[in-house]
Amino acid sequence: MCIYDGWLSISAFDKKSSLTVVHKHGPCSQLHQDKANIPTHAQILLHDEARVKFIHSKLAKNPGSSNVEETDAARLPAKDGSVVGSVNYIVAVGLGTPKQYLSLIYDTGSDITWTQCQPCARSCYKQQDPIFSPSLSSSYSNISFTSTVCNSLNSTIACVYGIKYGDTSFSVGFFAKETLILTSTDVFDSFLFGCGQNNQGLFEGPAGLLGLGRDKFSLPSQTALKYKKFFSYCLPSFASSTGFLTFGNGGLSKSIKFTTLSTISQGSTFYGIDITGINVGGQKLSISASVFTTGGAVIDSGTVITRLPPTAYAALRSAFRKQMSQYPMAQPLSILDTCYDLSKCSSVIVPKLSFFFSGGVEVPIDTKGILYVNSISQVCLAFTGNSDDTDVTIFGNTQQKTLEVVYDGAGGRIGFATKDCT
Repeated sequence: MCIYDGWLSISAFDKKSSLTVVHKHGPCSQLHQDKANIPTHAQILLHDEARVKFIHSKLAKNPGSSNVEETDAARLPAKDGSVVGSVNYIVAVGLGTPKQYLSLIYDTGSDITWTQCQPCARSCYKQQDPIFSPSLSSSYSNISFTSTVCNSLNSTIACVYGIKYGDTSFSVGFFAKETLILTSTDVFDSFLFGCGQNNQGLFEGPAGLLGLGRDKFSLPSQTALKYKKFFSYCLPSFASSTGFLTFGNGGLSKSIKFTTLSTISQGSTFYGIDITGINVGGQKLSISASVFTTGGAVIDSGTVITRLPPTAYAALRSAFRKQMSQYPMAQPLSILDTCYDLSKCSSVIVPKLSFFFSGGVEVPIDTKGILYVNSISQVCLAFTGNSDDTDVTIFGNTQQKTLEVVYDGAGGRIGFATKDCT
C-alpha cells in the first residue's frame, strides 16, 4: 500500500521529521513506470558486487593492493569515498525558494548531497522530477573559491565538487548553498550541496543523492544543532510497501537495543559496528571473535547482501544447509551459492538466525532478511563471503528489513528494534 500522495511527497507518519521511503523500482515509485529499465536480480547483485569492491578498496588496510581506479584529484576534487552500485531506496525533499521537490537516493555510505542542476553544462541523465533550476531560487548561491569550505574540497578551479562512484558513475558541478526543506517545520538555510553539471552512470530516475555519512558535509553533520546527528530508518519490507527515514530522537521505541558505534580507520564516512557472533537455529556458531575484528565491520544502507569473513560465512552456510537439508537445492544465483527449489513445497521451515553485537546485543533477522527470492524455484541464503578475512564485513540492507535502525552519531551508538514497516 502506497500511503503518500503524489510523487514521493513528504509524510509525517506518527513521528516528527519523517520522510517516506520507497523502493526505487517498486510500484510505490514512479520509476516503476519505466519497466524496461527495472534490473533483474542478477543485475542487482552484479551492481552490489561493484559497490562492495569499492567499499573494500576505500577501507583496505593496504590501499595500494586495490586495483580499483582512483580518480585524478584535479579533475574530481571532492572524493568522499562514496559508492552507488545497487542503492535502491529513495526519499523526497524540497530544495530552494520557492521549493522544488526532488527524489533522492539516500545512502549512509556517502557524505555530499547533490542533485542535477540546470543548465546541465556538460551532461544530465534522465530523471523523473524536473531538474533543479538555481535561477528560479532566490536563496541559491555558489560557494566562493576562496572560502575555507572550498579549500577542504581540494578544488583547483572555482569551487567545484566531484564524486566518482565504485561503478564508474560520477557527478561533477558547483559546490553551493541552498535552503533545504525536509518537512514543513524542518527547514535549513545555507545547506551545502553539490549542484551537478556533469552527471553520468547508474543514477537514472532519481534526481541525485542524499548523503547520510559521518563526515562534515553529510546531512546529519550539517543539521547537528537540531537533530544531534540522530536519525533512524525502516526499509520497506517489500518493493510494494513503504518505510520511513526520521530525523531527531522523538518517538523512539522502547524496545531498541543499542550497541557502540566503532570507527573504521580508513573511512570517516562509514558507520562502524562490532559483530561478535551469529546464531543459527538456536545454536551460536563456533566462530572466533578475532574473525570479525580482523577486518572490522560497517553497516550500510546501500549494500544489498551482507558480506561476511569467509571463515564466518563457511560456518553459517554449513549450519544453514544442515537445517535445510530436506529441501532440494537449486543453481546458484550470481554471488549467492546456497539456493533451493521450493516450487513443490506447501510450507517451508526456515531456521531462525540472529546476529550478536558488542554489549551483548542480539538482533534477530527476519525471514525476509535470511532469504533472497529470485523465484519460487530459486530461493537463496541472502549472505555471501568476502575474499579474505581481512576485508571489512558489511551488514547490508536485506538483513535490515523489518528492523528500525537508529543512528545516534553524537552518542556514539547504533540501535536496532524489530518493526515491520508494512
